[in-house]
Amino acid sequence: MAKIAIIGCHRVQDQLCIACSKCLKAIAKREGEFARYKDDEVELMALGDCGDCPGLFMPKVTLVNEITHMIDRDFDIIHLGTCVVKAKKTGQCPLDFEQLAALVKEKMGKELVVGTHDY
Repeated sequence: MAKIAIIGCHRVQDQLCIACSKCLKAIAKREGEFARYKDDEVELMALGDCGDCPGLFMPKVTLVNEITHMIDRDFDIIHLGTCVVKAKKTGQCPLDFEQLAALVKEKMGKELVVGTHDY
């Protein structure tokens, strides 16, 4: 079973998609980056934002990791929401996705997937 957390962009998350409904649809339909789980069960363990710019991603994700562990809702994979990807492409999001993936793997032992859906 894939146990995932979705981290969206603090500044635009609820502007592009109210209540993260696109990410939730993509999980249910196994579309976009969730297609990788087409033969697996998926459980959404956490859904939140990056903590805001600049540089709050790792502190926020560390806190999410600690809280989910404390309440027995551990996750294995973090998906960066499509809102983060769009903020990087069209805005001034300072995140370096490759560096984040390495930090998440090194500090937390978890996989980071860039993106959630294509709509």
